[in-house]
Amino acid sequence: MQQAATNRTVLISGASVAGLATAYWLRQHGWAPTVVERAPAVRTGGHAIDVRGVAIEVLDRMGVLPQARQARTRMRGMSMLDGSGDEVWRSTEMTLSSGRLDSDDFELLREDLAGLLYERARPGAEFLFGDTVTALAEDEDGVHVSFEHAPSRTFDLVVGADGLHSTVRRLAFGDEARFLHHLGSYLGVFSTGNFPGLDDWQVWLQDGTASYCLYPVRGNTELRATLGFRSDPLGHDHRDTAAQRSLLADRMSHLGGDTPRLLKEMETAPDFYFDAMAQIRMDRWSAGRAVLVGDAGYCPSPLSGQGTSLALAGAYVLAGELAKAGGDHRVALPRYEERLRPFVALNQALATENPGGPAAEESVDRAKNALSLDG
Repeated sequence: MQQAATNRTVLISGASVAGLATAYWLRQHGWAPTVVERAPAVRTGGHAIDVRGVAIEVLDRMGVLPQARQARTRMRGMSMLDGSGDEVWRSTEMTLSSGRLDSDDFELLREDLAGLLYERARPGAEFLFGDTVTALAEDEDGVHVSFEHAPSRTFDLVVGADGLHSTVRRLAFGDEARFLHHLGSYLGVFSTGNFPGLDDWQVWLQDGTASYCLYPVRGNTELRATLGFRSDPLGHDHRDTAAQRSLLADRMSHLGGDTPRLLKEMETAPDFYFDAMAQIRMDRWSAGRAVLVGDAGYCPSPLSGQGTSLALAGAYVLAGELAKAGGDHRVALPRYEERLRPFVALNQALATENPGGPAAEESVDRAKNALSLDG
């Protein structure tokens, strides 16, 4: 086995879970990482995310598992309401967002996990906040990268960890439409005060065409709201939040329960996020010295519950294969794909196994553990 080369430079686009984990692991193997992020800081807000199976081991090897478990959500159960707001059933054994409450898997807020990863990645890494990649040009010396604000620079490797609408993917592989597969629904997420007074209790309301989920966080002082509706592709502008709020309000307004109050709160929520439920499916995740990690290359959609786990595992495997190959991307990147593809395929399948509902527990258990970190 070759030793990892030192002093190699890597640009990572996106201070996401995938990007921060990649920065950490590549730094451990002697690389000099630079992370560019369009936002002015590590992004806050977002829904609760799951960490399952092999991804738990990745966090343990990063030294953040105890803190991540401490930050987990602590639901006592959930209620399911019909479209009018009347309770249909309840459970104290599981929630639809996180699965069985007695599982070793756990759920925490995306912003909390990102904060932990940022603190681990920050030593030895450079961060360019408030900027983005505008062009890539590869030659025998590396990848020449142009930025919106910073001066152009050359890197040995470029990693796209910039999500569903990845800039690196577009520049290195082409139009997003070639890779994005719509799953028939849209989702909006935002934070607000805990106006229903929920006490570690999750509430779902659905009527077949639209639904919402509410759950308290931060010691029941805040509420995270997830609102969604079924639809064919709408061709919306994923950066026009005003139009997105209007669209979501229109599609949700017929629902009962707390919907009127939710839509009112949504109008001023500072962390509003909206997008299609979609997967990224590609024949390859690398092109020359550019490679994709996490949602940029193989987004399974939040419907799978496995986006975070794929990001963490992908970052670990990519860095490990680069280390084994002594930094030679021509050897490492095909090995990264070969090892990770079966894992990705099983986890993406969770989103489509049971349309409108969760995948079977057996399927989740098989998918979340279908990778050996030391393979």
